Amino acid sequence: MKTHTSYLTFTTKKRQEIIDITDDVESCRAAAGITEGFVLVSAMHISASVFVNDHEPGLWKDILDWLETRVAPWSPDDYRHNSGTGEDNAAAHLRSLTIGHEVMVPVTKGRLDFGPWQRVFYGEWDGQRAKRVIIKAMGD
Repeated sequence: MKTHTSYLTFTTKKRQEIIDITDDVESCRAAAGITEGFVLVSAMHISASVFVNDHEPGLWKDILDWLETRVAPWSPDDYRHNSGTGEDNAAAHLRSLTIGHEVMVPVTKGRLDFGPWQRVFYGEWDGQRAKRVIIKAMGD
């Protein structure tokens, strides 16, 4: 079995951002030289996410609005985590839990095996400091 591991580091300018990392996932697959297998992509922080969805800015806005209005509004005084730790990012933890922190992308015949509009995204929910993503390609 062949493997290759890559790391990405993000320091976002905004507290919340969605970043397309599909090309980085493909670069890791190519570096491993695999034609059949998987690529694991995982956020290494509990206030960030990795997910697969459509590369469409209107959808990104919908996701951010959904997280803010229905999942975990950014209202620091409403969360016990914030009063117990002195942090203000409980909403980011809940957003990560909702969206998820990792994906497995299948590799078939030397290509990331996606549906027609699927891409891999990094979701930052508590930005403005360095955070990492691990990408690990495995296969033959």
